[in-house]
Amino acid sequence: MDLSAEDIRYILMALFVLVVSVAVHEFGHALMAYKLGDDTPKRQGRVTLNPLAHADPIGTLLLPVLGNLHAAAGGMGGGFGWGKPVQWQPHRVKRGISMATANILVSFAGPAMNLILATLTALVHTILLAQGVVTAGSQANVVLFFIVNTNFILFFFNLLPVPPLDGGHIAQAFMPYKYRSQFETYARFGPFIVLAVMLIPQVRRVFAWPALWCTEHLYRAFLGIFA
Repeated sequence: MDLSAEDIRYILMALFVLVVSVAVHEFGHALMAYKLGDDTPKRQGRVTLNPLAHADPIGTLLLPVLGNLHAAAGGMGGGFGWGKPVQWQPHRVKRGISMATANILVSFAGPAMNLILATLTALVHTILLAQGVVTAGSQANVVLFFIVNTNFILFFFNLLPVPPLDGGHIAQAFMPYKYRSQFETYARFGPFIVLAVMLIPQVRRVFAWPALWCTEHLYRAFLGIFA
């Protein structure tokens, strides 16, 4: 594979952005579980923004690198990946909070952190553009836009109602008990559905299109304020 210097820079940037975004995502899960009363993530060193605490050798490093290499060679793919799952105990949450509610809150906290990171990055990016600190043709402009779009993609992707994604856990928590057995049967095929979503371009548009739409409209809203 003949990679140009530009290809290598893009792969390194995409990997850096993904590692940071995954760390923020998993930190959200860990912090919410800890705030609800379970100190398991705290004892395991997961209530931190340190990427090393959340990185999975395969999901955060190997597969994203291979995906970006394949994309650079003209194939499908990109920097999709995952972090080390946060372990927590629903039965240890504070009294007055049901396990179903705790599961919903902890599951949504990860995507919510990606949404927050995307919004704050777009806000700072817009201000820097308005002040002339960052120009439209600069590398910093590309990186900041990439951070925003990547985190919107992670937000929508993780909220798909497919186990083992966060959206799958949320859907299970909302599922009436009489349908739990059917949901568990469906959950067995979850990993295959996720793989199809990641690999089939037509299916990836389910979350890639709304992510790009949100990115563009968020910038328009901020530019209307600060430009």
